[in-house]
Amino acid sequence: MNIKPLADRVLVEPKEAMTKTASGLYIPDTAKEKPQEGVVVAVGNGTKDEAMELKVGDTVLYGKYAGTEVSADGKSYLIMRQSDVVAIIC
Repeated sequence: MNIKPLADRVLVEPKEAMTKTASGLYIPDTAKEKPQEGVVVAVGNGTKDEAMELKVGDTVLYGKYAGTEVSADGKSYLIMRQSDVVAIIC
């Protein structure tokens, strides 16, 4: 990984969108919703006013339109501010 977030930003790898419902129906690509859950891959150092609460490996929930999409090593990631993260899933 050659992306290092700055300040209070984090790099998140989104989880894959569901392709099948609980009842067994397959969801077409055009109807899939953008995932709002992912795993933190890298974190910045924080700012003097705000310490980093997130760490690498945390599974997080974030806003539907949060972050900027970036690609590296053939994978898609989101880079966002720590404040865009809504919750950590324990």
